[in-house]
Amino acid sequence: MDSVKAVDIAAVADGRVRVAIISGDPLTADGVAAHLRGRHEVRLLPHGKHQSADIVLVLATEITEETLGWMQTVHEQSTNSSMRIVLVATSLREQHLTRAISYGLASVLPRQETGYDKIVRAVVDTHHGRPHMPERVVGWLVEQNRTVQRDVLAPRGLTAAGLETREVDVLKLLADGMDTGEIAATLNYSERTIKNVLHGLMSRLDLRNRSHAVAYALRTGAL
Repeated sequence: MDSVKAVDIAAVADGRVRVAIISGDPLTADGVAAHLRGRHEVRLLPHGKHQSADIVLVLATEITEETLGWMQTVHEQSTNSSMRIVLVATSLREQHLTRAISYGLASVLPRQETGYDKIVRAVVDTHHGRPHMPERVVGWLVEQNRTVQRDVLAPRGLTAAGLETREVDVLKLLADGMDTGEIAATLNYSERTIKNVLHGLMSRLDLRNRSHAVAYALRTGAL
């Protein structure tokens, strides 16, 4: 990252969001940093302290391998498990999206439509679990999820929640109030098989009981 101008913005223990700016354009980085210095929501970190940032703000034009390299380095060097990346860019290619997300990308802002106030709002929202994504990017994510479900998980009898399809079938009926005997009759399994299915998923996912298993399935969207 020798060619990258990095300006760190962070908060000490005063509730402000810790942010680091990374940009290949020093003038752009300086302009954004100058505005953010005057905002009470954030505070500048000393140079070189981006490892502790809550939000890393990446300013770019087209996303290239170099840009992804910045993200990977930030991800690998971060000492903050909650670190997220906010990307301000002119363009983003679908083939780069999965890699960027694996490095902590949470929000994407179109550069041509984004002013300083919008950047601050996205930084704060992303830190509090409210990502900003263009509809086109959301569409890519939805389609990628469908593809993984169809081509990777479904052929193996799995769901995105880490449950087997048979386990989901059992939990649906359990959530409807059926006991193991009724579930067995409905699914044409033996009652021993149903008990083994429940025992297996509770052991694998460290779930305390059947109610906990149903709650897990609901929380992960499997039911």
